[in-house]
Amino acid sequence: MNGASSLDSVDYDPIDHLNLIFSHPSTLNSVDETAAALTSHQNELSNTISQLIATQAQTNDSSLARMEAAKSELALLFSKIESVRTRAIETEQTITSMTADIKRLDDTKKNLTLSMTALKRLQMLTTAYEQLRGLAKTRQYRECASLLQAVLQLMRHFNSYRSIDQIATLSRNVAELQRELLEQVCEDFEMAFARGEVAAKKVVLGEACLVMDALGENARARLVTWYVNTQLREYRQVFRGNDEAGSLDNIGRRYSWFRRMLKTFEDDHAAIFPREWRVNEVLANSFCEGTRDDFKGILERSMRRPEGGKIDVNLLLSCLQETMDFEQSLERRFASDPSRASIDTLGSLEEKAQTFDRSISEAFEPYLSLWVDSQDKQLAAMIPKYKTQSLLPEDEEFSPQAVIQSSIELFHFYKLTLAQCAKLSTGERLLDLSKTLAKYLDEYAQQVLLYFLTLHSTPTGPSLQNVILVLNTADYWHINSQQLEENLKKRIDDDLASKVDLSSQSDAFMGVASAAVAALVHRVELDCDAPWREMRNTNWSKMESVGDQSSYVAELLRHVETQVKEVLPLISKQQYARAFCDKTVEYLVNSYISNIVICRPVSEVGAEQMLLDKYVLTKSLSTLLSHSPAASASTTAQTAFTKRVTQSMARIDPLLKTLQVRPSPPEGLVQAYLIHIGDRSDTNFRKILEMKGVRKQDQPTLVELFTIHRDGKTNPHLVQMSPLMTPLLNSSSMGSVGLGIGSTGPSTPMLPTKFDPAGFGEKLFSAARDGVERMGTPVGAASPLTDDAKAAVEGNLKSLGKFFGRDMRGFGRFGKGSVDDTVR
Repeated sequence: MNGASSLDSVDYDPIDHLNLIFSHPSTLNSVDETAAALTSHQNELSNTISQLIATQAQTNDSSLARMEAAKSELALLFSKIESVRTRAIETEQTITSMTADIKRLDDTKKNLTLSMTALKRLQMLTTAYEQLRGLAKTRQYRECASLLQAVLQLMRHFNSYRSIDQIATLSRNVAELQRELLEQVCEDFEMAFARGEVAAKKVVLGEACLVMDALGENARARLVTWYVNTQLREYRQVFRGNDEAGSLDNIGRRYSWFRRMLKTFEDDHAAIFPREWRVNEVLANSFCEGTRDDFKGILERSMRRPEGGKIDVNLLLSCLQETMDFEQSLERRFASDPSRASIDTLGSLEEKAQTFDRSISEAFEPYLSLWVDSQDKQLAAMIPKYKTQSLLPEDEEFSPQAVIQSSIELFHFYKLTLAQCAKLSTGERLLDLSKTLAKYLDEYAQQVLLYFLTLHSTPTGPSLQNVILVLNTADYWHINSQQLEENLKKRIDDDLASKVDLSSQSDAFMGVASAAVAALVHRVELDCDAPWREMRNTNWSKMESVGDQSSYVAELLRHVETQVKEVLPLISKQQYARAFCDKTVEYLVNSYISNIVICRPVSEVGAEQMLLDKYVLTKSLSTLLSHSPAASASTTAQTAFTKRVTQSMARIDPLLKTLQVRPSPPEGLVQAYLIHIGDRSDTNFRKILEMKGVRKQDQPTLVELFTIHRDGKTNPHLVQMSPLMTPLLNSSSMGSVGLGIGSTGPSTPMLPTKFDPAGFGEKLFSAARDGVERMGTPVGAASPLTDDAKAAVEGNLKSLGKFFGRDMRGFGRFGKGSVDDTVR
């Protein structure tokens, strides 16, 4: 039957099944056949169910039989196990009864052995005790020491038997003998030292120390404490009981006394005490502790006196230095010992490393502010002296790596002062010292280095050698300021490290370096006056044709190269050589633009000739850096400098290319201005017209046309004011290196004033003074520079240093070179 298998389905639906079988009316003819098939299938299922029921009934009977058999077998197994267990217990009891006698014999043997051992040890202890008493009476200390160790070791075996009267009595006798030995040895030492018989009894006393070693730590500490107090008794009586002897003026006598006493110990007493006791070091520790307490009291009393009687700073420094020297001598003396005794207590002999550093000088720490003040005064006296010193010693020749002699002296002073202070204090006093050192770094930069730049040792300003020395010195201290800050942060307490900052001092020295470079550029400026004058005397408006380079160009390049060849071999660092060349090119570009303005009117042919001259200058200036021994070997440096020169000289192109265009037709000039100059300023456009010599009556038409084109939709990219044109034809013109800007006079209103680095420091101080005078100080009053004025100068220097450092990032970081090893 089709679909019969679906009858076994769990979700069987008879309606769906019938619809499937009789899906069409024509299939109704097979109803009888289908009914017969279903009946047959039902019968088969009934037969199958009957067979399964019969089989299951037979299976249940068989399972019950097997379960009953398993239970009976399990009961039999349990009975056998119980039987085995019973027999095992009986066997164990039999064996125990058989070995009981053997165990009793073993216990008896063990107890007998222990008893014999205890009796033997007791006999040894009793005998040793009696011998020890006899040896103690005859003061045979070497034998006493070894025998005492044996007695104490044997006595430890009987600690658990002290409940026995005889053992307790023996233990008390041994303890009493220990006490008697301790007192006897101490008495022998006291009598020998009191009667001056140490030399005669040196052997006996040395053997007595062996007994003290055997008696233990407390006995050894008592003897050492007595010895130290005995040796220092005279010291305490002399220096504590006498105000004159104990004063700071006689501090050297204290240390001399102890050195003599220590020598006496090594000559006469060192052989008595075992080396591992380190009695000499304990003696030194006790001396340092007592001396430190004495100094604390003396200094406290000195500070409580009336104003006129307070402690003298020079005396304090002298005592401090002598104390530190004494501490260092003790440290060197005992440094070879593998282990050091504690200085915390006199009797402590713990095996741990110690140091004599600050063991006495710690008393001076609260008064170090006086010392810091004295360093301030000493530095204040050094700065004026440095201004009058020659830059180099008379017996030393100039070299490109040399620095000013005073800078080396100042460096060594800083190094020594920092080392001294760090030994005594790493807290607030060291922070105060760092502020003092920073203060006089600023003073040195302003009052010494800038001062030498203001000295007119030649008609053109400071000599070339002096400028190089100032440059090297500024770089030297720029580096050392950073290293000094790092050193201070390593030494000072962690919570104060963030307050140490010498970055502003480092920037100030970089500002001095920039002023020195400007002074070198100024030498080039002065030497180029004649070529610029020749350029200004040329009639650029009547030039008819463009020829070879102008005559002033060769002369200008000759003067520039002469100065560069003289300066660059003396600059030892590539960074500063590059800075000098960059600033020289910058000066030439600014001067060229300024002289173009002065040469107005400039015809189209004249502008074309100037553009040709500019190309010649660019090519020649690109080789300036090759004259530097420090930078000539670097291809990268040469390439970068050539690129810099090209970029700098390209600033001239927009002006000259605009001047090349004729004013007729006017649209051509306007379009050229919008393309090359590219700003929206009517004023700047009028400047171009004036430089071209366009008549006043013709200018409004051109300006109107410029306005129309400027406001058109085709020029949205125009800037408001061109940085090239805006400074031109103004009362304040551009300077060569950005300093000392002003007008040169009525005859040359557009020529920038030459910056005079020789007067750089004077200008800064003058600016500061002017600011103070405007605040109310009388102009005619002759007074030293005020704090506000100094702050203004310092701020100018630091700002200039930061700017100068940023300007050099393209060719290497400043201050990372090395100064000659002899300087370092």
